[in-house]
Amino acid sequence: MECNLAVSLMHDYLDDDLSKDQQLALKTHLLSCHDCRMQFKELEQTDMLMFSLNHHAPSAPLELTQRIMSALPQEKKQQPWLGWIKRHPAVTAAAVFLIVMLISSVSFWDQDTQLVVKGSDLDQVVIEGDTVIVPAGKSIAGNLTVENGKTKIYGDVNGNLTVIDGSLYQASTAHISGRVKNIDQALDWIWYKITNVFSDVAYR
Repeated sequence: MECNLAVSLMHDYLDDDLSKDQQLALKTHLLSCHDCRMQFKELEQTDMLMFSLNHHAPSAPLELTQRIMSALPQEKKQQPWLGWIKRHPAVTAAAVFLIVMLISSVSFWDQDTQLVVKGSDLDQVVIEGDTVIVPAGKSIAGNLTVENGKTKIYGDVNGNLTVIDGSLYQASTAHISGRVKNIDQALDWIWYKITNVFSDVAYR
């Protein structure tokens, strides 16, 4: 039984308007839920106080009655979005992770302008300023990634080639055995970063 339903049944229970099955369900919930049990005790005390006032002090001033009514515990209202988050914790965690990744990626997109070269066979690569060159007759064994620079391929790349925020020139003598990705847009770059994070986690 959910707490919202239990709270609504408490009033009917005190008015003796519940069936036996509903009474049993409410009592079972109260045994397992501390918050509802405390709220039920408060309602019980308030109900006894009101009964006492109605039977022993019928001439109580209106102001006193209003003060007592204003002191009654209010039923807790749960925000709809909070209930949805509690019912879908995995989706919520994934959404928060993606939002954090997007914000951090966008912030780094404008700041990160340094040339970055990644690969397993970089001794075959020539770097001149912001230009990465795979000379003719040279062969890269594995993937090659170039960020924030120009890429010129004259030799062989035996893997995937990824160029991020840069330009790519591939000579007629060049051979790339894998896929070629040229990522120039911020959203493509963010997606590339996110998929790389998930790939790294999967292979650990």
